[in-house]
Amino acid sequence: MADREIPEEYLEGYARILVEVAATGRRLTRDEIASRRALGERAAEDGFGLRRLVSAHLAAARDAWPRTAASAADALAAVQQVVDAFAEGYERAQRMAVRQEEAARREFIDDLLHGRSDLGRLAERAERFGLRLSHAHAVAVARGPVAYDEGDPVARRVELALISRFDDRNVLLTTKDGRLLCIAPGHQEEVLSYFAKQAHAATDGGQVAVGRARSGPGGVVQSYEEALSTLEIAERLGMDEPVLRAGDLLVYPVLSRDRQAMADLVQNTLGPLTTARGGPMPLLDTLTAYFDAGCVAAEAARRLSLSVRALTYRLERIRSLTGANPADPAHRYMLQTAVIGARLLDWPTTEL
Repeated sequence: MADREIPEEYLEGYARILVEVAATGRRLTRDEIASRRALGERAAEDGFGLRRLVSAHLAAARDAWPRTAASAADALAAVQQVVDAFAEGYERAQRMAVRQEEAARREFIDDLLHGRSDLGRLAERAERFGLRLSHAHAVAVARGPVAYDEGDPVARRVELALISRFDDRNVLLTTKDGRLLCIAPGHQEEVLSYFAKQAHAATDGGQVAVGRARSGPGGVVQSYEEALSTLEIAERLGMDEPVLRAGDLLVYPVLSRDRQAMADLVQNTLGPLTTARGGPMPLLDTLTAYFDAGCVAAEAARRLSLSVRALTYRLERIRSLTGANPADPAHRYMLQTAVIGARLLDWPTTEL
């Protein structure tokens, strides 16, 4: 559209204003400024580029330019007022268009993730945002230290980075519940990997979870919920990796699926630790560090800032209280599963 010739309607009354200002030295009236703003809004809505519109105003000014040096300053001031008012109206229309686009995108995301629209209508609306819901898509969710919305500089920064790198890809980036959200075709893993890298940097070290690729509108919802669940699991387990992939952590949803069974395992296996002097947390932290260190006592002691002798004493105390030896492969799986369950269920802080 920017290459089309600028219609005269956007310059209506402009030459007359310049002639009158040059002759009288007056400034533009309030109605004249309002009319320029309205023309600027109309030009923006019709899709004309601002650079060509300003150029057309300058060309018209040259044609109507006063021939006497005494009136040139007044005419130039009028040109400045006209262009300023015109550009203000143009920018206002653009801001309104951006807000409307953001509102439409938010409404679409809400309907997509909560199923508030029929599938046919949803698929039709999705194409406006570059998504073909009949194909597989994956969703990545990024969280940072604060909540983000559509107009946030962080969201803009990540979006610009994605556009500059993948301008020809069918990618949708938005915000949801204070988090950054990226939906991309399931076979384009590099898109979500790049989003994760940019989001981690833009959110000052925030964490990103990537759901598995799923097909259809329901698949987008599944991938999104999977990414959210991964972030929740990471928070409960204290995982600090910048990028988490749901496919790599499937064991945790499986373990937490039967909450009552997991609660029974935690209570029966680790419950005796509550009788320890100082409560169960020091011993529970010892088990966590021991298993995270691959059951290497020296490394676990280093992580806990303990001597190996002190760590060994704690492990022996755990064996004495629970009847299960962390160093014995026959007992290790039960203890480690119970420790994971305790972290997932927030035990002992939360009563089972």
